[in-house]
Amino acid sequence: MNAQSTIILRSGREMPVMGLGTWQLTKDTARTICKALQMGYRMIDTSGDYGTQTGIGQGFRDSGLDREDLYLVTKVEETEDAYESTLEDLRELGMDYADLMLIHRPPEDEVGLDLWEGLIRAKKEGFARDIGVSNYSADQIQALIDATGEVPVVNQIEWSPFGHDMATLGYCQENGIIIQAYSPLTRQERLDDDTLQRIASAYGKTPAQLLIQWNIQLGNVPIVKANSEEHLREDLDVFDFSISDHDMDEINSLNEQYSALGSLPYVQH
Repeated sequence: MNAQSTIILRSGREMPVMGLGTWQLTKDTARTICKALQMGYRMIDTSGDYGTQTGIGQGFRDSGLDREDLYLVTKVEETEDAYESTLEDLRELGMDYADLMLIHRPPEDEVGLDLWEGLIRAKKEGFARDIGVSNYSADQIQALIDATGEVPVVNQIEWSPFGHDMATLGYCQENGIIIQAYSPLTRQERLDDDTLQRIASAYGKTPAQLLIQWNIQLGNVPIVKANSEEHLREDLDVFDFSISDHDMDEINSLNEQYSALGSLPYVQH
């Protein structure tokens, strides 16, 4: 397995097993994306409100790689017309389609049925090959499914050993929905944890590499974020080891509903 390895989505299409996030990557975006793709990354995650889409499109083109070999994830905001926003995102990117289009977050006090129907239309017309959601609870996802019959292929949520919800993972697995894990490295906030340090050292890996592999072994797709070439390379170097069942259980036990953003909106209480 490597960064070009893929998993099969419920739609039958393939998605790389890890991706690179671009939130706040507004400096030298095109150069960084081009370098990352040439290093081996194949999936790039963005959103219209990140301010990175123009640079990402340029980075894709500068890489010299075939568009069909690359995977682009972007998002529509909860206040937008999802169909029109999809078209606007593609204009910014200079692309004909997104591989995956997500609702960035549910609107306040509702599930965003109009947004979901807009993405369904975008998919039917070929502007998005697959569609999904982000920051959604299991109940919110089920409401979309019940209303439309369309099951998201992905729920992109914050997910780390310190903040996750196995009930959500179980629901997603039962319904063939892949969890894309954003902020899987806790935005560097918890990498000095003693347990992580000890387990990572036993494998000759860094805590960041341990967290990436932990997600992969759960069946999740981590979306890492790195700006420097050193960290880009470090995050790719995770495919030459596996974590034992005992160590997986110990890492799981670190859960305290921690969020680098303040809360985990998908966790149902």
